[in-house]
Amino acid sequence: MRHAIIIGTGSYVPENIMTNDDMAKLVDTSDEWIASRTGIRARRISTGENTSDLAYKAANKALQNANIEARELDLIICATITPDSFMPSVACIVQERLGAANAAAFDLTAACTGLIYGMASATAFIESGMYKNIMIIGAETISKALDWTDRSTCVLFGDGAGAVVMQASDVNNGVMAVHLVSDGSKQDYLCLPAFELTNPYIPRKDDYKPTISMKGQEVFKFAVRSITDHIKVVLEKASLREEDIKYIVTHQANCRIIEHAARTSGITIDKFFINIDRYANTSAATIGIALDEMVEKNLLQSGDKVILVGFGAGMTSGAILVEWN
Repeated sequence: MRHAIIIGTGSYVPENIMTNDDMAKLVDTSDEWIASRTGIRARRISTGENTSDLAYKAANKALQNANIEARELDLIICATITPDSFMPSVACIVQERLGAANAAAFDLTAACTGLIYGMASATAFIESGMYKNIMIIGAETISKALDWTDRSTCVLFGDGAGAVVMQASDVNNGVMAVHLVSDGSKQDYLCLPAFELTNPYIPRKDDYKPTISMKGQEVFKFAVRSITDHIKVVLEKASLREEDIKYIVTHQANCRIIEHAARTSGITIDKFFINIDRYANTSAATIGIALDEMVEKNLLQSGDKVILVGFGAGMTSGAILVEWN
């Protein structure tokens, strides 16, 4: 049986650092207010790079880390809710820039769960025998989708990209369990409108605002429940126990969410990797950025069991349990 393994990671964030003090110059907030409620101290904000630029740089680093050539890629999946354009896709733009002439490419929309959905899709493609080498990218320039006068949302997000290369292997390791969930009944919890429905028969609305809106308390409750439920499910699917897991890498949305999920699940907080303080919520990019940082810090060793778990608009959620190579 073919197994899907992770052979490379990469990440990229814009150089421009926006601290909480910088944010306080724009809206009525403070470093103490933001940090105490979210754990965020700073975020990276693009000064000109678009989503495809961030995605390309993360993907290029992931290729180098995986030690394979772009032409060896069979497929590129880019998870994003902030593409450069609806067409062409970010994945196609990245394919051309990488020189991955043999790869199919498409974008995927699952909001902050995007990288998990992309990795789950890649796992299915690999296990079916359809593809051997797949690049999965989570990339966002969320800064272009924010209402910079709304402190309840603009303080939470940052720009960045994370990438993972997955490969087919005959060795019995790699992805051990996958679990995906969607709940469209909660679609109004977290929203980002696209084109307004307007044409010669429908007048344009003056109050139309294509920026992120959120029901914070509802998202918080959904997130905590999703993390705890998904950890339990993938452990059961893989026939493992909590003590078998080295790290849990959740979507980096709010430090309080992660801490509450740890308490609820009865898992010590030191198993949860956290870097939200420096990057804020980069949506589909957070888990990829975190994984690459863990690789750079040599935190992951061959045989380590790691749970990746995400949650986002839709509402969507999902988890992957993987044995590191």
